[in-house]
Amino acid sequence: MNLAVIPTAHDEAWRYSDHEALAKVWPQGIAEPEHITVPVGESAAHHLIQAAEDGEIVIRDYVIDVADGASCQFHILNMGGAFGRVALDVRLGNGAHFELGGAILGMGAQTLEIVTTVNHAQPNATSRQTIRSVLAQKATGSFLGSIKVARHAQKTDAEQSVKAMLMDRTATANAKPELEIFADDVKCAHGATVGELDKAALFYMESRGMEPGLAKRVMLRAFIAGVFDDMADEAVKQEMEQAALAKLESMA
Repeated sequence: MNLAVIPTAHDEAWRYSDHEALAKVWPQGIAEPEHITVPVGESAAHHLIQAAEDGEIVIRDYVIDVADGASCQFHILNMGGAFGRVALDVRLGNGAHFELGGAILGMGAQTLEIVTTVNHAQPNATSRQTIRSVLAQKATGSFLGSIKVARHAQKTDAEQSVKAMLMDRTATANAKPELEIFADDVKCAHGATVGELDKAALFYMESRGMEPGLAKRVMLRAFIAGVFDDMADEAVKQEMEQAALAKLESMA
C-alpha cells in the first residue's frame, strides 16, 4: 500500500470505501500491516473484534504467511466505527490451509468492509472463506475477496461463501468474489447472495406467539451462527458470539 497516494474509487480494493473518512486519516492514521507467520507443520488461530466507538475510523491490515503443511484460522467480527476496514493478504505454502470466518454487522451510516487476497503460491493448498453480513438503515457492508492461483499451484482447493442480509432497503451490500487461476488442475468455487429476512418465516414465528423483535433476532442469530462454529477456543468463541448478539439486539 502506497501511503503517499490516497486511494480513490478507481482503486479496485477501495472501490466501496468511505473516501471522505479516508481523507481525514491518510496517511498519518494508517498503521503498518501486522505480520503473522505460521511455521512449517504448525497450526495457529487468530481473531479480531473490531468494535470501535461511533465516529472512529479503523483500518487494520494483516500479512499472513502459512508455511508448508501449516494451517491458519482467522475470525473477524467487524461492527464498529464510522468506517471499519479489515484487509488480509495471505500466502499459502505447499499443502497449507487457510480458514476465514467473518461477520459484518452495520447500522446507521456505517461503512464496514473485509478485503482479502489469498495467494495459492504452491500446490496442494486449501482455503475456505465464509462471510456473513447484516446491514440496517443506511449502512454499507462490503466483501472483496481475491483468490490467486499460481501456474504451478496444482491441486488447489479454494472456496468463498458470501451472504448478506438487508434489514432495510436503504442499506447496501457489496460482494466481489474474484478468481485468478493460472493452473489447470484446481477446484475453486465462490457464491454470493443478498437478501432480506423471510417474511413467511417471521409471520409463522409471530403467529406462534413470538414477539416480532425477538423473531427477527432469532433469525439473524441463525444467519451468522455458522461463522464462529469451527472455533476451537470456547472462551474466544463465546466472546465473539456475545459481542455479535449484542450488536444484533440493537439492530433488530
